[in-house]
Amino acid sequence: MASLRSYRLLSSRLSSAACRGPTHKGIRWASSAVSQDPMTGELISLPDIEVSKLETVTTDSPKPLPSSSQLVFGRTFTDHMLTIPWSANKGWGAPKIQPYGPLSLPPSATVFHYAQELFEGLKAYRDESGRVTMFRPDMNMKRMNTSAKRVALPSFNGEAVIELLKELIRKDKHWIPDIPGYSLYIRPTLIGTQAALGVQPPDEALLFVICSPVGPYYPTGFKPIALYGTTEYSRAAPGGIGAYKLGANYAPGVVAQKEAAAKGYSQNLWLHGPEHHITEVGTMNTMIVLKQADGATELVTPPLDGMILPGVTRDSVLTLARGHASGEAPIEGLPSKLIVSERPITMKEVKEAGQNGRLVEFFGTGTAAVISPVDKIGYLGEDLHIPTGEDGMGPVSRPIWKHLVGIQSGSIEHPWSVTVTEH
Repeated sequence: MASLRSYRLLSSRLSSAACRGPTHKGIRWASSAVSQDPMTGELISLPDIEVSKLETVTTDSPKPLPSSSQLVFGRTFTDHMLTIPWSANKGWGAPKIQPYGPLSLPPSATVFHYAQELFEGLKAYRDESGRVTMFRPDMNMKRMNTSAKRVALPSFNGEAVIELLKELIRKDKHWIPDIPGYSLYIRPTLIGTQAALGVQPPDEALLFVICSPVGPYYPTGFKPIALYGTTEYSRAAPGGIGAYKLGANYAPGVVAQKEAAAKGYSQNLWLHGPEHHITEVGTMNTMIVLKQADGATELVTPPLDGMILPGVTRDSVLTLARGHASGEAPIEGLPSKLIVSERPITMKEVKEAGQNGRLVEFFGTGTAAVISPVDKIGYLGEDLHIPTGEDGMGPVSRPIWKHLVGIQSGSIEHPWSVTVTEH
């Protein structure tokens, strides 16, 4: 048995580490890549994800490619998936690309009982030359690791997972429709798989990735949506899990969405606190455009205060807008005097701006839709009408959407596009 002094030394070394991970024999480890030698008590390194250990098993029964016109988001999946097991004793195991199919999990797996689960969503695109790219996968890996730490799941080498994603996409790249506006949606997921009941960090986990060909979110053009300002429910609270992409964030929102639909609205607008601070639009980040007294145009989004998910599209929109505002990377069509603000904003301010003619537009941002314009918000029994252009978009969302989609589709060269294959 280790002495009290040794135990304190070990505890100190663990608590000073950058991230926290699962427990093993009652001790909480600093990361998924650290364990304790059972004989000496010394900390030892455990394997992280290694691309060189990838095993590939090709399906014997490839599925026929679906008609592009019949694609429904998230309903069709490619022939293969990626799996990577993890255990507290052995670290990350060998990655495997294998035929898409059911997972074998015990009924007592912690994911089923304590929602030890997180996921990501990103896309791969094919440009006119046939080159396949991913859009900002480093941001998804960073957020995935952040989410993992929040629910005591193991962290991992994001760069290694990106390389494995490339291999999976190369395997199924023929599933990406060769039609403008279409892409391959990629869903990395990490779950706790330990076969034991009890609320604690799991000692077994599984990272897996599935892919789905998808079409444009608005195939016949932009259709502004009507929102219902939800005051009956809260999506998140300070110190909670709102800033993490966990499955536990999404299931409770379905009831609010159903109630909004029953009232005749497309989606709900999450409001927080007695002052009804605007947070998110359904499962998207929120953007509001206001006209200031001096004629400047202000693009406002709620700050990352722990309740807001740090969306990749959100960050992309803000980065492009700031590049334009600074003059470093002007975007054709955007207002010349543009202010970008990450600040709290309430429904009272938005309502007053609408009444005073200063509300320019309101839209959501997310991976699936990129930009989702809003033309009406139901709030406390009244409808606030929001201006939209003939194409359904506004003077800020339209040029930013055009530029962002240009980067994603490859018509605009940008370091955010990560090459998977040249042909």
